[in-house]
Amino acid sequence: MDSLIQNFFNLEVYAAVLPHLLAGLWTTIWLSALVIPLGAAAGLLLALGLTQSRRRWLRWTIIAYIDFFRAFPPLVLLILVYFGGPFLGLELGKVTAVALAFVLNNASYYAEVFRAGLQGVAKGQMEAARCTGLTQLQAIRLVLIPQAVRNVFPDLVGNGIEIVKLTSIASVVAMPELMRAARDAQSLVYNPSPVMLAALMYLALLWPLTRWLGRLEQRRARR
Repeated sequence: MDSLIQNFFNLEVYAAVLPHLLAGLWTTIWLSALVIPLGAAAGLLLALGLTQSRRRWLRWTIIAYIDFFRAFPPLVLLILVYFGGPFLGLELGKVTAVALAFVLNNASYYAEVFRAGLQGVAKGQMEAARCTGLTQLQAIRLVLIPQAVRNVFPDLVGNGIEIVKLTSIASVVAMPELMRAARDAQSLVYNPSPVMLAALMYLALLWPLTRWLGRLEQRRARR
């Protein structure tokens, strides 16, 4: 038991590495705040193209995109974007490469969530909106999208939680997020306690969101 505490719950090590891990936590937070809205916006555009467009080639292109990036490992995608870019003449910074890889990956998941929400809105809603004099774009923006978001809001929150955890893969390009900071600290103190502290910080950050997600899902089930 003492060995377990010394190696994973060493308070002296926690105190020594806490400032370094807090800096990594801040990077995780602002990185998530960057890639989640971008991925959601891209996913919404894909879902609108899939459900509203009459062009068959466009719908099949979007379907192929969604299927490909949902099946492609995000870690491999990040490595290809960051390390493969120079071979194509593209020198991408760490933040740009991480944001691009995350958006490409997350847009496919958000697209499926939004597609379900858009298809869950009764067709009569759009017809009624058009009858009031709204253009198609106005009807989509003011009537269709708000109802679709409300239908799948718990799923959007759940996807956002998964993205926050997925930011840990940014460490492969030396992005100083929380997990990278924990591994660097571990190599300095020769003790795995920093990794455990990082896990506890993830838990403290995401547990309230997880509880909120549970309440949202209960409300949706009651409706």
